[in-house]
Amino acid sequence: MNSVRSSIIIESSETETGSGLPAHDRAIDITAETCPMTYVRTRLALDVMETGQILLVRLLGAEPLTNVPRAATDQGHDVLDRIDLDDGSAVLVIRKGQP
Repeated sequence: MNSVRSSIIIESSETETGSGLPAHDRAIDITAETCPMTYVRTRLALDVMETGQILLVRLLGAEPLTNVPRAATDQGHDVLDRIDLDDGSAVLVIRKGQP
């Protein structure tokens, strides 16, 4: 589930994989946030998405890497992958679950 890539996530959606990241409907960068705001930002992004859509979440730090996937799973979403980047951050690939 862990792979290493050196890419930067942008705030807008990207359906092509030219960046080396998985196809997705939306991407957010929460590397500047601290818990609990890391999951609050993730949940706000998921709340406006349709069931089955893919959200990429770029995050940084041990606490968000533990808490965001756990909270997303607890809320009924599927964490499909974690991509570790060369800069020490990671990207979570989350599929929105049923409301």
